[in-house]
Parts: sequence; C-alpha cells; structure tokens
Amino acid sequence: MKCRECVEFILRYLEGELPQDERASFEQHMAKCPPCERYLRQYKQTVDAGKAACSADGPGALPEELIQAILASRRS
Repeated sequence: MKCRECVEFILRYLEGELPQDERASFEQHMAKCPPCERYLRQYKQTVDAGKAACSADGPGALPEELIQAILASRRS
C-alpha cells in the first residue's frame, strides 16, 4: 500500500470497516511510514474533537459567551 492509498482508507479504518486483508496492509504501511502514522493520529484527533464539539453535554461543549461572540461577529 502506498501513502496516497492510505489516505483513502483512514475513515474506514477508524470505523473498523476495512476487510482483514486491507486492514493488515494499512497497518503494515503505518508501521513503516512515520508521516502517514502522524497523519492518522492527527486525523483521529480531529474526528474526536469534532465529535466532542458536537456533543451537547460532552467535554467539548462550547461556552455560551463564545457562541454569542460568534453570532455577534456574523451580524456585523
């Protein structure tokens, strides 16, 4: 598997949807390619942050003053 191919598989990998042979190839590439491993780690952090930000009562809930500041800036 090449780096470009890995990018296409990341979301399916994180969601556990890759068939075993593709998963093995993906993980083998990640073990040998620090830039792709770093990209995967950052991608996962981004997905996790997005999920937390969308959670109404999760740790990523936005402070009301930030929401109001964003809304105020959109009006001006």
